[in-house]
Amino acid sequence: MSSFKELIASHPLVLVDFFATWCGPCKVLAPVLSEVKQEAGDRLKIVKIDVDKHPKLAAAKQVRGVPTLILFKEGQQVWRQSGVQSKQALLQLLNEHN
Repeated sequence: MSSFKELIASHPLVLVDFFATWCGPCKVLAPVLSEVKQEAGDRLKIVKIDVDKHPKLAAAKQVRGVPTLILFKEGQQVWRQSGVQSKQALLQLLNEHN
């Protein structure tokens, strides 16, 4: 868990994607996140966490469904949403917290 804290503190803005390889909506979200990263550049760090490989972390963050996105600003959670998000919604979110 301490490595997760270090990870979210390693950049001013970190978007964590809790996903599963078998999850259809997660597969839909993956290219959206790639596009968001391309547009956001160095303003944002995106971290993908497989809930099947890290069940304790997913439980600690109360992830009940995938995909679940959590945005951390300077190590503090500022936003959380489950389900597929649009590129526009995510870019707007980044602009609000940047």
